[in-house]
Amino acid sequence: MTRLPELGRRGEGWVLIQAILLGLVALTGLLGPWWSGALRLATSAVGVIRMGGGVVFVVLGARHLLARDALTALPFPRDEATFVETGAYRVVRHPIYSGIISGAVGWGLVTASPAALGVAAALFAFLDLKSRREEAWLERRFPGYLAYQARTPRLIPWLGGARGSARE
Repeated sequence: MTRLPELGRRGEGWVLIQAILLGLVALTGLLGPWWSGALRLATSAVGVIRMGGGVVFVVLGARHLLARDALTALPFPRDEATFVETGAYRVVRHPIYSGIISGAVGWGLVTASPAALGVAAALFAFLDLKSRREEAWLERRFPGYLAYQARTPRLIPWLGGARGSARE
């Protein structure tokens, strides 16, 4: 069992903090560019690609959850939900969070904002913690979740392998 707090019966506090961090990423990106010229052009191109990839991952993740009546903004699983491990969930356990992180980093690159990149890093750390809290609930709800954790990375396919259960 995880020692992370629930922050509400269904994890409402986790969603509020996530919304604040997303707002900070957006606002800090508007503080003005810190670099320009060829570097700005290159980082903007990479940023647009990251943002586009992030949107794709969010949409695919949401689509698979929606098809199984499992989509919710809250980290606590819906009573009607069924276990999803196909599609984007075959690549990572939390594709929506992965897409949000990719989009936030992309925004920091497009806007040439170190502050936005810093908040994106904080968002990454936060979503890693939120996913651990969520997984404690998922482990209790779905008997096959532990085996899924063993074979599927949490947030980034090529970083850290499939390790990382909520029990860490």
